[in-house]
Amino acid sequence: MVDQSKTPPRRAEILSAAADLATAEGLEGLSIGVLAAEVGMSKSGLYAHFGSKQELQHAVVDHAAARFEPAVLAAGAAAAPGLPRLRALVEAWIRHVEHSDYRGGCFFDAASSEFASRPGPVRARLAGLSRVWIAALQEQAALAVRLGELAPETDPDRLTFQLHAYVTEANWWGRLFDEPDAFARARDAVADTLDAHRPNPRLQGDAS
Repeated sequence: MVDQSKTPPRRAEILSAAADLATAEGLEGLSIGVLAAEVGMSKSGLYAHFGSKQELQHAVVDHAAARFEPAVLAAGAAAAPGLPRLRALVEAWIRHVEHSDYRGGCFFDAASSEFASRPGPVRARLAGLSRVWIAALQEQAALAVRLGELAPETDPDRLTFQLHAYVTEANWWGRLFDEPDAFARARDAVADTLDAHRPNPRLQGDAS
């Protein structure tokens, strides 16, 4: 959990602008000078908040994570464990991405694509946060199998891969093609996939 509850208001304002800018221009293109012009500050003023470009990048990633966690993880946690929570987590994620106020859409989709082939601490931080999210989905998928809410042959890792792909693809279609139905299609695909993995009552009856 990324706790930024004690972040000074001015720093939080700067980080919000930086995250927005990074989704369009890239984290690598984010510099003290570029950000200073964006928020109307001097470079020396920004240096008081961030001592280096890498420190700025890390702070922006953590700021985006701090927004993601209550909007998605906490929202999903309100549902019952297992399939209901899996559905709730994915729906909360779709809403978060669909209604993102970042100009480039999903922060983590943009940043992960940018740093996928750039080894280093920023990539490691992005990968670590993404693994936490993926693990949350995998955990609920596996629990749904154990509870009998999904068919016993369901592979939780493969199911998570599919669900993750639907949402990231919707973000891509929505942003690149201005496709208004992209997230509706993602919701339909999620529902169809989860329904396809539900236990078959006839087979259960035959087994008994």
